[in-house]
Amino acid sequence: MAEVTANLIKDLRERTGAGMADCKKALVECDADIEKAIDYLRKKGLAKAAKKAGREATEGLVSSYIHGGGRIGVLVEVNCETDFVARNEDFVGFTRDVAMQSAAMNPTFVRKEDVTDEVVARERDVLLAKAKESGKPEQVVTKMVEGQISKWLKEICLLDQPFVKNPDKTIDQLQQELIAKIGENIRIRRFVRFELGEGLEKKKDDFAAEVAKQAGLA
Repeated sequence: MAEVTANLIKDLRERTGAGMADCKKALVECDADIEKAIDYLRKKGLAKAAKKAGREATEGLVSSYIHGGGRIGVLVEVNCETDFVARNEDFVGFTRDVAMQSAAMNPTFVRKEDVTDEVVARERDVLLAKAKESGKPEQVVTKMVEGQISKWLKEICLLDQPFVKNPDKTIDQLQQELIAKIGENIRIRRFVRFELGEGLEKKKDDFAAEVAKQAGLA
């Protein structure tokens, strides 16, 4: 039988958050095979995320989603505390859902805190100019604009968007449910979305030549 060392016990504890005695017992039962010991603890319901105050979420996954035969692609980084959770089926599924959400709903930012004052001010100026054209009193116009700003922020921030698979929940609510289920900090860090041809000037046929062609003159 393989030796159950202190380092093995420590490693198993860090990866599962289970107690020292439970980790030692799992390793003894599984002949010091750490992967089998992890499964053993999970089956016993003893594997849980270690909750340490101030612990940073530096593990996780970079997940991808390709849509429309390669016309839209997304990469998203979602962080968790341990590589054990990064391999969790629910966590992996969440990262894929976040990537799909980004492809479908085209958010600009992850969270409201990421939106700069400059961006908000620019949008407010545009909305204010439109609202003033209504001829309504200034107090009413201000209230209208603030409501529109609130709605706009929910549209451009990933965490506040309704989940495409279940619009009754936001991405933030989905994330909070996963945190509660898994037991450790989870954070959507960043994403990048590519859309074929985005930012490029589309080729346009010469209008005069097109008219002449249709008229049979060319």
